[in-house]
Amino acid sequence: MKNVLILCTGNSCRSIMGEALINAKMGDCVFAQSSGVKASGKVNPNAQALLEEKGYWREEYHSKVIDTVIDTPFDLVVTVCDHAHETCPMFPKAVKTIHVAFEDPSGKEVEEYAKTLALIEETLLPIIQSELCD
Repeated sequence: MKNVLILCTGNSCRSIMGEALINAKMGDCVFAQSSGVKASGKVNPNAQALLEEKGYWREEYHSKVIDTVIDTPFDLVVTVCDHAHETCPMFPKAVKTIHVAFEDPSGKEVEEYAKTLALIEETLLPIIQSELCD
């Protein structure tokens, strides 16, 4: 099983969506975690509601700071926002890092969350598949 970290700034929306999608759809070859370079400490309620509606939500999902996962031996780190990409920390063990940005739906109409989730699924999951499962 390969380990991937989905990293953004607040770890409240996009990175948790990515974590949930990967674990729901690719759990046979990849285990995903998410974190934030400046974690907000809370999950965006619209993101959580959408993930619950789709059946992807797990109670263990929460907003966490990078320090809680920095020593995990990840096979891949994916930054999903420009700020996280620019401030991505160095990991103790060499790890491949890629950047796949998604616009933050926070503060927008609830439909934007579903669009972002669909974009993450259509864009990020094939990249994870090719990087870690093929």
